[in-house]
Amino acid sequence: MPDEQQPLMSLDEVEAVARRAHAAQTDKAGRPYVEHLQAVADGTRARGGGDEQIAAAWLHDAIEDHALTEEWLEAAALTPATKAIVLALTKREDEEPEAYAARILATPGARLVKTADLAHNCDPVRRAVLDRATQERLDRKYAKMRELLGLAEDD
Repeated sequence: MPDEQQPLMSLDEVEAVARRAHAAQTDKAGRPYVEHLQAVADGTRARGGGDEQIAAAWLHDAIEDHALTEEWLEAAALTPATKAIVLALTKREDEEPEAYAARILATPGARLVKTADLAHNCDPVRRAVLDRATQERLDRKYAKMRELLGLAEDD
């Protein structure tokens, strides 16, 4: 829990932390991973997300990808809502999609960030560089998650 006197991190500070934490990481297409984080943050904003959700968008993969630790998140000067969204979006090892989706749906604000994440993951330009087998596997995975979250194809 951050010190009560400690000011909350600004969105610029959260972005800087996320960019540093993921600096060496690339996505499946070999692109800098921070491009995905930027797209999810922008998509969250475009869908009406507030600062807490945008901050969570920047950090949504940090724990899952071992770029930051849960201990860092716990101590970070972020709101409880932002921390809860990040934890809700952090997939656990061997976790069933149904359990993951249920946690997202139970966490206020998490569904909107996941919607932005899925939208960028399904971007045709981003997917075009992947091999056919990977595209088909991801199509099935993302379609199932959209269904579990009650999202339409164009969400």
